[in-house]
Amino acid sequence: MFEQAAIAVQDEKGYAKLHSLFDAAFDVRDVEVLLNRVKRAKLRIRDYETILKRGFLGKEAPALYAALPVSDQALTRERYLRLVEKVPQELRQRYLKAYAYY
Repeated sequence: MFEQAAIAVQDEKGYAKLHSLFDAAFDVRDVEVLLNRVKRAKLRIRDYETILKRGFLGKEAPALYAALPVSDQALTRERYLRLVEKVPQELRQRYLKAYAYY
């Protein structure tokens, strides 16, 4: 069975600050705002780089992400995609264009 190797976080302070912005964006009360912004911009929710650059995850998120080492950036992308998949099914259906793969 596959087991992912544990990668240690190098810049814990920047990593934690960026992830707190992600947690706020994907909070149950605020995730619909994020999805609505993504839909209006005609983006896909899994297009992490574009969503980050446009400031949808917080104004300081792009700078925090750029300052992280590559390994921390990879962990951050993985965490973002996990949060995207944890959005409740009814919201995913409502924002199907943002979630679609086409």
